[in-house]
Amino acid sequence: MTPSHDRRQRLHELVIALIAREDDLPLLDPDQPDLEGAAPGRWLDQNRRSLQRYQSLVRTAVTLDALLDAEDNPSSLSTG
Repeated sequence: MTPSHDRRQRLHELVIALIAREDDLPLLDPDQPDLEGAAPGRWLDQNRRSLQRYQSLVRTAVTLDALLDAEDNPSSLSTG
């Protein structure tokens, strides 16, 4: 396996582990809202919040991955 494949695998595992820790992680609502009334705004807002939660989990996984890399190779953190 290549280093990039190993990193992707580790990121994937970190994201899955973070998702597993979530009590209530809603899925995006695929149904299109009725375009009359306030429903479209609520639908968009709900999906936006769900997407932001997933993005936060991915950013956390990337940060954890970088910290793991730094532990494995502390010389990469030293300044010239």
